[in-house]
Amino acid sequence: MTHSASFRCLSGCEGSYPLTQAIYRCPKCEGLLDVEHDTEALSSRSAAAWMKLFDDRYKRTLWPYGSGVWGKREWIAPEVPDDAIVSMDEGGTNLFWAERYGKTLGLDDVWVKLCGNSHTGSFKDLGMTVLVSVVRHAIQKGLEVRAIACASTGDTSASLAAYGAAAGLPVVVLLPKGKVSTAQLVQPIASGALVLSLDTDFDGCMSIVQKLAASGTVYLANSMNSLRIEGQKTVAIEIVQQFDWTVPEWIILPSGNLGNAYALYAGFKMMKNLGLISRYPRLCVAQAAHANPMYQAWSGGHREVTPQKARETLASAIQIGNPVSAPRAFKALEAMDGVVEQATEEELCDAAARADKTGMYTCPHTAVALVALEKLAKKGLVQKRDRVVVVSTASGLKFTEFKVRYHDKTLPGIASTHANPPLDLAADYDQVLKALDAHAKSLAAAR
Repeated sequence: MTHSASFRCLSGCEGSYPLTQAIYRCPKCEGLLDVEHDTEALSSRSAAAWMKLFDDRYKRTLWPYGSGVWGKREWIAPEVPDDAIVSMDEGGTNLFWAERYGKTLGLDDVWVKLCGNSHTGSFKDLGMTVLVSVVRHAIQKGLEVRAIACASTGDTSASLAAYGAAAGLPVVVLLPKGKVSTAQLVQPIASGALVLSLDTDFDGCMSIVQKLAASGTVYLANSMNSLRIEGQKTVAIEIVQQFDWTVPEWIILPSGNLGNAYALYAGFKMMKNLGLISRYPRLCVAQAAHANPMYQAWSGGHREVTPQKARETLASAIQIGNPVSAPRAFKALEAMDGVVEQATEEELCDAAARADKTGMYTCPHTAVALVALEKLAKKGLVQKRDRVVVVSTASGLKFTEFKVRYHDKTLPGIASTHANPPLDLAADYDQVLKALDAHAKSLAAAR
């Protein structure tokens, strides 16, 4: 059976729009759009048949099904032909059993979904492969695009620039000056994008790129474009698939613009509607205390975010005070019996260091989610045998400066309790032996 999908208003206004149309908001109410699939066509295949199909394709070499996204193409963007797809084998990332780290919290079943093990080092690749592929298909059908553009705190720009380069499409990225790591900044530069470093924050960049998109000057690639959500929802599907189609008790993820919260919900909702699962996990959205509009709203019993001026945070990718996808995230939290937690700068720094000492290499945003897990465990909301998945959104290798400054104790206002700086010694056997002995005693005392 032929599968199809279209844009529809998230709030329920009448009307549908093809995925190849450059449209980002409902023409009637100005609300966000959602991608709606032909459920009747999808239901023609049984849940067991879908699971077998996805398992048969998973990480294979038949184009484009080896991709963790395009292996689920009927659920994502079914009308995009093979020759328009731009893929870099995204998805299929490691579900890491954080056994030692979990034991430090008294938990038996903690896992970390390492979405940073991707082409550009972040989960943004999952959404960008869909968006750029659809744009490429739209151009084949006659859409005129001057450039694809985004505002970014780093990872979105890196992903868009790489996928745009692979497709041969012009890319423009707007970055807040001085608020992006060196590794993140160099990625779009290397990919040939036009990089505009603006003297503002992410919200200021977002305001400008939305105006450019509204005028038709550029095609918008930020997560208010629900094509991004379609790719990112495969994280939910893949987690369940990696657990042999069983559902964990909790999903915990760091979130700034809040599109990824809704993406997870969209994936779980689709699996439930088509009979692959029978329940949702609980959802925890984790925010930095310096940029916490969803935390403030949810903990205050409100269902609308009050925009704030985000303060500087080491979790720079989620330093967002006016999250565009907040209306979507509220739907996700309500449907998944969700909670929202926050992490201070000191808490996220120490959580990253503690996790790293158990074998991880944690970006500051993932550390925000780990803090949330620690708080939920202390409150008893997460039980000892609950299966918990923390979504790690980016590679720690993008944040080497953060790691170095923590361990050499040069992060302002951070005590660096778990710092492990190198010891400078002479090339002397006795000094080396003395250092080894002191280290062994320190480890024994810590046990």
